[in-house]
Amino acid sequence: QVQLVESGGGLVQAGGSLRLSCAASGSSFRWFAMGWFRQAPGKDREFVAYIDSRGDTTDYADSVKGRFAISRDNAKRTVSLQMNSLKPEDTAVYSCALKKTFNPDYRDPLQYATWGQGTQVTVSP
Repeated sequence: QVQLVESGGGLVQAGGSLRLSCAASGSSFRWFAMGWFRQAPGKDREFVAYIDSRGDTTDYADSVKGRFAISRDNAKRTVSLQMNSLKPEDTAVYSCALKKTFNPDYRDPLQYATWGQGTQVTVSP
């Protein structure tokens, strides 16, 4: 059973950068696609970024495209989210998740079976 632990959140001014990391336990990590999601207070959880098992395919929510970059290192069992040009509207709890289904809709959080505990990102104006 893979477990996920996020790190790297914090408080940053608008225009700044943060790098989130997600560390996975278990050797099966490399076989699964991964996603980053976020949830702001009073809002639904929303898709942020996706990466396939080999790191060949990535995709992003329109709201972060061009500012965020997802990557993974299967040897180290980590997936990262580099966030640049942060905006106050990026404030949320960010969670990484492991996708175990074959359903192609990787933007749907229901397709993800394992979640980290989340890390808070706060962007001040």
